[in-house]
Amino acid sequence: MEEKVETLFSDAVLKKVSQGQRLRAGSKGSLSGLAFGIMLSVAMLAAMTGCDKRERLYIYNWTYYTPDSVIEKFEKEFNVRVIYDEFPSNEDMYAKITSGASGYDIVFPSADYVSIMIENKMLERIDHSQIPNLRNVCPAVLAKTDYDANMEYSVPYYFGAAGVIVNTANVPKFERSWSIFARDDLRGRMTMLDDMREVMGDALVHLGYSVNTVNPSEITEARDLIINFWKPNLVKFDAEAFGKGFATGDFWVVQGYPEVVFEEIVEDPRMMANTVFFIPEEGGPAYIDSMVILRGARNIELAHKFINFIHDPQIYAEFCDAFGFPASANVPARQYTRGYMGEGRSWYTIEDLENVELKKDLGSYLYLYDEAWFRSIRVGD
Repeated sequence: MEEKVETLFSDAVLKKVSQGQRLRAGSKGSLSGLAFGIMLSVAMLAAMTGCDKRERLYIYNWTYYTPDSVIEKFEKEFNVRVIYDEFPSNEDMYAKITSGASGYDIVFPSADYVSIMIENKMLERIDHSQIPNLRNVCPAVLAKTDYDANMEYSVPYYFGAAGVIVNTANVPKFERSWSIFARDDLRGRMTMLDDMREVMGDALVHLGYSVNTVNPSEITEARDLIINFWKPNLVKFDAEAFGKGFATGDFWVVQGYPEVVFEEIVEDPRMMANTVFFIPEEGGPAYIDSMVILRGARNIELAHKFINFIHDPQIYAEFCDAFGFPASANVPARQYTRGYMGEGRSWYTIEDLENVELKKDLGSYLYLYDEAWFRSIRVGD
């Protein structure tokens, strides 16, 4: 058995492996438990017996973030096999990577964690000669990556922002503001992300402050807003199941990423028609998720090929269309995008991102947020 396969199986994270098909547990496209068990057994047997001799690339990415079709095209073009695993938050990803038992080649951290991983010497240098499609990366997005402005260790994958998703059948009138979470008439029907920087950032911008402030009084004010006015109305802080909860009608308003919700309701025309996503007028925290190669990765050359493949304009457009994204990080791809399911629409536009602020590594000041979040906001959950 290959060492990486053994490591991943032993951690019970290799959940999606067979002919390039990624299985999302509980999603519309998932296999039944029996079929999944059979497929996993076959995959494990193939790995252990060496039946599949193709080169493997191990990817650790956000949930709902790379279309199956893109993975399949890459596998076919290079005659390789992609082993794909998912994480719900940067914190979970970082804990897994630093445990020393991950075995991944490519990871997709957000900007603040790219900075941390660079500082801690966890990444391989990017060989630009192997990635000619770097020329397609949007200069405006690259200009925001002051933590790695020359793409020495990271290549932007996507620039976007979380926002608010509303079921208008149940909530016909609302302001496009973070203040929606202060509405006690919606108590017990709302969730926000279990993500410290996102939720704290929402409160900070609502109060007129920077998402990266290190001013203790501003952070305290944001903390008190969340504790006293937002949290009492929430079912929970949730970064994993909010899409499913929205789809079932349990939640009417959720803070989160639109692709997670729309992936769950795509087969329900009525829900699709009654669902709205918006980035609040005050702005909010933005993210740049990047592709990085872990230090010591065994498949470095193949990892470079994957990064180059992603930034092929037509492939990047396919990725964006699958999730209703604008082609924010790849300029030539914009001429190929057709919108979600080919219908010419995205959940938000590049212009909607003009008022958001990129979350940055706060260094030693992060403890101010930790104290607010874990010692106050999350107490009693």
